[in-house]
Amino acid sequence: MPDLAGRTALVTGTAHGIGSAIAAALEQNGALVHSVDKDTADVTDREQVAALVERIGTVDILVNNAGGVVGQVGRPLEEVSDDDWQAVVDANLTSTFVCTRAVAPGMKAAGYGRIVNISSGAGRSVSLTGIQAYASAKAGQIGFTRQTAHELGPFGITVNSIAPGFVLSNPTSIAQWDSYGEDGQRAILERIATRRLGEPEDIANGVLYFVSEEASWVTGQVISIDGGHSIF
Repeated sequence: MPDLAGRTALVTGTAHGIGSAIAAALEQNGALVHSVDKDTADVTDREQVAALVERIGTVDILVNNAGGVVGQVGRPLEEVSDDDWQAVVDANLTSTFVCTRAVAPGMKAAGYGRIVNISSGAGRSVSLTGIQAYASAKAGQIGFTRQTAHELGPFGITVNSIAPGFVLSNPTSIAQWDSYGEDGQRAILERIATRRLGEPEDIANGVLYFVSEEASWVTGQVISIDGGHSIF
């Protein structure tokens, strides 16, 4: 496990599930963690994020976990409004941009930084939700990861991404899982090599690797933590 004593971390989307597990794992390994959820700050709002980072000071570790489907369900493309599309893109991709931009100057000045973007298997393939904006925003996060890794690498900053598989991490994912029924659930499990769904801690363990010194020469990478689902 990494020794994060003296490091300051900012983790978004910590209200439950994956974000909560990531914040807890970083804290358990010595980091001073600032947890942000929708009741703390709107991470799509430039001014709110800038004010938050100014209060914190230099952020050593940023985990962009905020996102999700913002209460939407899959619908035919022609039924998706502009506002529906933008809401999902903002929650997932715009928030990643806004938070990364806010912490980059401090990381550059310190000559050190670790940024981890929590994307999704939907960003590497298709989304089980059927939500076009979600798949697009998560793919955008991966592209943003690669581009910023190239840009920020000379300053001692690494940028990587995790693409989680199916994790029952929040009410939305639980409702989605329940909607498949026994036959649908069985079919999904049969496409996962380990034959189980993920736990929030599985994703947190991946974050711990990316922020560790052992990963100091790893940047611009995307790891699928999905029990082997992506190999099919």
